[in-house]
Amino acid sequence: MPGRNAALDRTRTALTVLVVIHHAIIPYTYYGHQDSKTWLGFDGIILATDSFFMALFFFLSGLFAWPSLKRKSVVNFLDERALRLALPFAIAIVFLMPLAYYAIELRMSDMSFHAYWMKTITAGPWQSGPVWFVWVLLTFDIIAALLFLIAPNCLGPINRLSMIAFERPAVFFAVFVAVTMAAYVPMRMIFGVNHWFEFGPFSVQASRVVFYAAYFFFGAGVGLANIEQGLLGHKGMMEREWWRWIIVTLMAYLIIVALVYYRRGILPDPNVLPQWWQYAYAFAFPLFSAAICFAILAWFIRFDSPGWGFLDLMQPSAYGIFLIHYVPVLWIQYWLSDADLSAFSKAGISFVFALGASWLITAALLRVPGAKRVL
Repeated sequence: MPGRNAALDRTRTALTVLVVIHHAIIPYTYYGHQDSKTWLGFDGIILATDSFFMALFFFLSGLFAWPSLKRKSVVNFLDERALRLALPFAIAIVFLMPLAYYAIELRMSDMSFHAYWMKTITAGPWQSGPVWFVWVLLTFDIIAALLFLIAPNCLGPINRLSMIAFERPAVFFAVFVAVTMAAYVPMRMIFGVNHWFEFGPFSVQASRVVFYAAYFFFGAGVGLANIEQGLLGHKGMMEREWWRWIIVTLMAYLIIVALVYYRRGILPDPNVLPQWWQYAYAFAFPLFSAAICFAILAWFIRFDSPGWGFLDLMQPSAYGIFLIHYVPVLWIQYWLSDADLSAFSKAGISFVFALGASWLITAALLRVPGAKRVL
């Protein structure tokens, strides 16, 4: 995969913006339970973003695994991933996340930051916030490196399927949905939606860990070779019929909305769910996730025009924004908690402040010698 792919860069940067939006609005939703002001429209956004954006991050990360392993030795690959992933994760869980969650602690107590930090590191809970993604990605990269050593062509069938998808993306989509359903449904039925595997700051949502692995390795298979002749190739059928994927996405989303409405608007107790509902939502979730991922990728490939737009300007700072944004977003929400403002105003201020502050901090850090190797 020589050079940079502007469509994929813009997709990844857009996802970073979505992450900031997600965390900026979640307190003002049914799901957030953190502020008295809410707006129903935010519930619809959270319902959508939570269903796909981390999975698409894993897919995009997987795209570059095999090309990187081919260009470098496995040792150099892992050394670079440790620098890009392990080091930022360590800094984030030791400093950034305690600082972020201290804003929530202040709503409940007047504990000093030092006391809160010591409690977090020693007794817990030691929350990793959104940077859980970083250690899970590093784990997938290590597994990919081992697979590359043992069986470098093991993802060949996915790549051949990607070649077919240049003209028939529906074939790839059908296989992708089937595999991700198989990865998600049993784990959700066993562990439920809210259970997390946790060991100190190392946490991951139990129902989704295999689901995320499927996205990463499907991405690795697509990126294995000949990406321009496969699913994500320019002038391919996926790009040419981008609007069809938007229709599929809307249909899948309506299924999820209908299920949520049945739970919250019809069931007498939304916490007591019939078994059929559990299975219906478990199958609808990966269907919608796959559909919107295809729609977003098709959109950015279709409208891959040159220029220096907002996403292009932000792209060099996107990773830093992802790592840092949780601190300003939680603090601005703390400062706004008693303000007599609408949910829409609070969310807008939170988003602008969090994105702007994390972007400025990242831009400053990138001027430090060697920082670009990490951020």
